[in-house]
Amino acid sequence: MKKKMLALVMTAAMVFSMAACGEKKDSGKEATSGTVETGEQAESNGMKVGIAMPTQSSERWINDGNNMKKLLESKGYEVTLQYAEDDPQAQVSQIENMITQQVDALVIAAVDGDSLASVCGQAKANDIPIISYDRLIMNTDAISYYATFDNKGVGVKIGEYIKEKKDLDAAKAAGESYTIEFFMGSPDDNNAKFLYNGIMEVLQPYLDDGTLVCKTGRTSFDDTCILRWSQETAQQWCENYLSAQYADEKLDIACSAFDGFSYGIKAALTSAGYTAEDWPLVTGQDAELMAVKNIVAGTQTMSIYKDTRLLAEKAGTMVDAVLQDKEPEINDTEQYDNGKLVVPTYMCEPQPVDKDNYKELLIDGEYYTEEQINEK
Repeated sequence: MKKKMLALVMTAAMVFSMAACGEKKDSGKEATSGTVETGEQAESNGMKVGIAMPTQSSERWINDGNNMKKLLESKGYEVTLQYAEDDPQAQVSQIENMITQQVDALVIAAVDGDSLASVCGQAKANDIPIISYDRLIMNTDAISYYATFDNKGVGVKIGEYIKEKKDLDAAKAAGESYTIEFFMGSPDDNNAKFLYNGIMEVLQPYLDDGTLVCKTGRTSFDDTCILRWSQETAQQWCENYLSAQYADEKLDIACSAFDGFSYGIKAALTSAGYTAEDWPLVTGQDAELMAVKNIVAGTQTMSIYKDTRLLAEKAGTMVDAVLQDKEPEINDTEQYDNGKLVVPTYMCEPQPVDKDNYKELLIDGEYYTEEQINEK
């Protein structure tokens, strides 16, 4: 990696001079549109990191961005954190600006994993390493590392939860069946396909033998994926399903890949007159605060807890290692092929959370407080 040694030496000299004079530098910056600036910044090491996040409409991305920014600033990096509000071209423009600002590294959670190859090539041409964050950037060899959760594992855990809670093996033996509908992730997010494959690895045999019945017939990824993870689309789909296919028979399982979908599904079920007595099993992902409140209230059955503090820490340490010319910790070198290379990856482990274990995982684990969960 090329280092601008003269600039670093001059910066270090300036910092030393300011410290010697007892001058305190304000670490915060005024937030601009699409930019979040938080946390306390340690003495600058003269290096800059750009973080490009997809949207502030989901609680988890706000937490991811803020956690990573705080960690990197504690190590002395100057950090620019921006959100593209699910606009692929806006994210490209933000990354281009970061390259122009001569950041030393980039962390990118893609809005559209297929739209960033060109701008990532620009970063590579400027010797800027890229950490792909949670959503794999496709069709470019400019990616240094990838930090994510075990995305197929998320799907497997959702499928296994449904299998166990509905005791599908016992239902099969008794000749019984459950109705199910699927609400899968965005087609431009590579993770969504891994998750779908994990779910179907568990549930496809029960669809094949009739233990699970999907009355809409929509079981393929193409038929169940929801662009940009839209809550509104999930609600509209569920409303349509309930009115067209479930007027005379109740829906037993709503297999949702995202908490946001589950909020839309909840609204559709409520409008259709479902009550606690016939409420279906509703899955989710991300363990957002609202989802946990719904789990406690009984309108969502489970979610997948992905500790974004851990993922942000892993990505932050990856950046630090790369900029210090060290090898970061990885635990997968086979699974994540982006079409140009198999990206060295660190995968964090997701965990199912429901009414039985949310206190242990989320409150005892200090992810949320009991007051937050119980707040109306």
